[in-house]
Amino acid sequence: MAVWIQAQQLQGDALHQMQSLYGQHFPIEVRHYLSQWIEGQLWDAIDLENPQEEFKAKRLLDSLIQELQKKAEHQVGEDGFLLKIKLGHYASQLKSTYDRCPLELVRCIKHILYTEQRLVREANNVSSEASFSNSMSQKYQQINQAFEELRILTQDTENDLRKLQHNQEYFIIQYQESLRIQAQLTSLATLPPADRQLREPSLLSKRATVEAWLTREANTLQKYRLGLAEKHQKTLALLRKQQTVILDDELIQWKRRQQLAGNGGPPEGGLDILQSWCEKLAETIWQNRQQIRRAEHLRQQLPIPGPIEELLNDLNSTITDIISTLVTSTFIIEKQPPQVLKTQTKFAATVRLLVGGKLNVHMNPPQVKATIISEQQAKALLKNENTRNDSSGEILNNNCVMEYHQTTGTLSAHFRNMSLKRIKRSDRRGAESVTEEKFTILFESQFSVGGNELVFQVKTLSLPVVVIVHGSQDNNATATVLWDNAFAEPGRVPFIVPDKVLWPQLCDALNMKYRAEVQSNRGLSEENLVFLAQKAFSSSSSNPEDYRSMTMTWSQFNRESLPGRNFTFWQWFDGVMELTKKHLKPHWNDGAILGFVNKQQAQDMLMSKPNGTFLLRFSDSEIGGITIAWVAENPNKAGERMVWNLMPYTTKDFSIRSLSDRISDLNHLLFLYPDRPKDEVFSKYYTPPLCKTLILVFVIMFATPNPDPAANPTYMDHAASPAVSHPSNYGIYPAIMLDNDGDFDLDDTMDVARHVEELLRRPMDGQWSGQQS
Repeated sequence: MAVWIQAQQLQGDALHQMQSLYGQHFPIEVRHYLSQWIEGQLWDAIDLENPQEEFKAKRLLDSLIQELQKKAEHQVGEDGFLLKIKLGHYASQLKSTYDRCPLELVRCIKHILYTEQRLVREANNVSSEASFSNSMSQKYQQINQAFEELRILTQDTENDLRKLQHNQEYFIIQYQESLRIQAQLTSLATLPPADRQLREPSLLSKRATVEAWLTREANTLQKYRLGLAEKHQKTLALLRKQQTVILDDELIQWKRRQQLAGNGGPPEGGLDILQSWCEKLAETIWQNRQQIRRAEHLRQQLPIPGPIEELLNDLNSTITDIISTLVTSTFIIEKQPPQVLKTQTKFAATVRLLVGGKLNVHMNPPQVKATIISEQQAKALLKNENTRNDSSGEILNNNCVMEYHQTTGTLSAHFRNMSLKRIKRSDRRGAESVTEEKFTILFESQFSVGGNELVFQVKTLSLPVVVIVHGSQDNNATATVLWDNAFAEPGRVPFIVPDKVLWPQLCDALNMKYRAEVQSNRGLSEENLVFLAQKAFSSSSSNPEDYRSMTMTWSQFNRESLPGRNFTFWQWFDGVMELTKKHLKPHWNDGAILGFVNKQQAQDMLMSKPNGTFLLRFSDSEIGGITIAWVAENPNKAGERMVWNLMPYTTKDFSIRSLSDRISDLNHLLFLYPDRPKDEVFSKYYTPPLCKTLILVFVIMFATPNPDPAANPTYMDHAASPAVSHPSNYGIYPAIMLDNDGDFDLDDTMDVARHVEELLRRPMDGQWSGQQS
C-alpha cells in the first residue's frame, strides 16, 4: 500500500507530526495530488553532499513542476477551477524556492518520506507493542502538558512584568511630582512672609499626600518584584525538571538506541521530536531569561532596599546554568564514525546542535574540530583535567563548518572525508591486545548565543572506536565493539564495561548481531542458543535452564581458545555470520540450514531417516565452514548404515560454485532433513541449465579423462560409495576423496575449480574464436 494512503490514516500525535512536515516550503496539497509520482522517484539515489548531483536534482524539480502543471490543466468544473489556480500557484512557488538550490528540494522530500514511513511503521506496530506505545504516549503527553504549563507560567510572568513596569513608570512620575513640590517649597524662602504663609500649607499638604502614596507604592512595588521573582523561581524549577526529562531520559535513551544500533539493534529513530522539545525548551528559557534581565533593569532604574537584588542574581545564575546545560547537551553526534576504524581509510561523521535554529547560532556559523583521543584522555577530559590539547593520532580533513538547512531546521556539520593518518597507542595492560584498546573521536566547537551575549565551549565524544591497520584485525576489533555496545552502562567512566555478563544477556547481544548481519527475521532459536552455550562452556547439557545463571567472561568470549581449537568462541561465531551473510542468506531464511548442530547430534538425527537424507551444519573445526552430513549405506559392511560428512565448504568454495549447485551435483543427496525433497527446497537457486552446461564443458576439459576406477577406488563416481545413483563417467569429481572417517577431502578439487573460474573470467569472444579456428 502507498505510504501516502497509510499516512492519511494516522491519528493523534502521529497525524500532527505528519501535518507539521508541510508548509510553504512544500505544500501538503502537492504531496496529495502527486503522491504516486513522488513515491515513484529515486530520491535516495541522489547524494546530497555531492554538488555534482545538482543536475539530477534540477531534473527532478523540473519534472515535479511539469507534473503539477499537467495536474492543474486536467482540472474541470467549479471546484476544479479553484484547484487549477492553486496547483499552478504551487508550481510557481516551488520553482521560485528551489530553482537555485534543487538539492534542498530533494533533502526536503527525503525528510518528508522518511518521517512518513517511520510514522506509518510505528503506527502499524501499535498492536504488537500496545503497552509500550501507551507508555510512550503517556510520557509524550506528560512532556507536552509540562510545556503547556510552562507556556502559561511564562505568559503570566510576562503580564506581571508589564504591570510592574507600568506601576513603576507611574511611581517615577509621582516621584518627579514630589520633587517638583519640594522645589516649590524651597522657592518659598524667596517670597515675602505673607505670600509664603499663604502658599506653604497647601504645598506641605500635597507633599505629605504624595510622600505617603510613594511610601505605600514603594512597598507595593517591592511586593510585586518579590512576587515576580517567586514566580520565576517556580518556572525555572519546572524548566529544570522538564529539561532533565528530555536530556537525561529521552536524549540518553536515544543515544543508547544509537549504541545498540551499532550491534544491529533497531534504528535509533529520527531526532525530529527531540529537536522540537529542545527548541521549545530553548524558546522558553530565553523568554524567561529576557524577563529576568528586564526585571533587573527595572530594579536598577528604581533601587528599593530589600532582598530583590540577591534574588535576581540567583535567578540570572540559574537561568544561565540551565541554558548552558541545554546547549552543551544538545551538541550530539547524529551519525557516528565507524567503531572499527582502519588507518588510511576515508570515513564520515555528522554532528548536530538540536537548538541551533532557535538560538540563532547559525547566524555566525561555528566551526567544529575532530580529534582522536585515548580512553585515558577521555577520562581526564570528563574530569575537567587539563589534557593540554593532547591527541592520540592525526586525522586529516578534521575541521568542518556547521550548516543550517532551512527546510528541516537543522544545524549540523557533515565530516565527509576524514581519514586517520596515524595512531599513537598507549602501553597495554596484561593480556590486552591492540584490538582491545579503545579510542574516541572528540568533536569540539564554540557557540555564541544572543549576539555574543553568551559563549559556550562545547564538546562531545563518539562511541568508542577500535583502530586497526589491517583487515585481519577486524574480527577481534568487532568483538571489542560488540561487548562495549551491549554492556556499557549510561554515565559510565570511559570506557568501562563489566568483565563478565550473564549468558542470557550475551545471547541477546549475539542474536541482535546475527539478525542484523544476516539481514534476516529468523534469529537464533532456543536450540541454537543451547548449542552455543554447549560450545562456550564445554557442556553437554541440552537444558536451557542450566545456563540461565551462568556467566561468561570477556576472556572466554574472545581471549581464550575453545578447547582443542586454535580460535575463540567469538571468532567461530563471527565466521558463521560472515559465511551466512555472504553465501547462505536465502537458505538460512528458508530454514534449509540447521547450522547449529554438532557432529553427534547430526548422526543421531539422521540415523532414523531414509538413506539420502542430509542436513547442513556449521563446522566445529573450521572458522566459517559449513558441512553436509547425510545417511547412506556403509560400502565396507553390507546392511550397515552410517552418517557421512563432507569436508567443510568455506567462502573460497562458494565464490566458485554456490551451495545449491553443489547440492544439485551430489546425486546421492535426496531429502533435506527431515523429509523434504532437495529440489523442492533448492531448485529455485540452481544455476540455469545453459550456464551449468558451459561449466560442465570446462570441467571436462580440465578433469582427468576417463579415470580408471581400479587405480583410484575412492572416486565418488566409481567406488562403492554412499551414492544412490551413479552419474555418467565424465570425471566431474576426479579429486573428491573419502578419508578413513568417511569425510570427503575437497582440497584436491580446488585446482580444477580454479582453472574453470579463470577460464570463465576470460572474454567470451576470445574463448570461442580460438576453438573455431
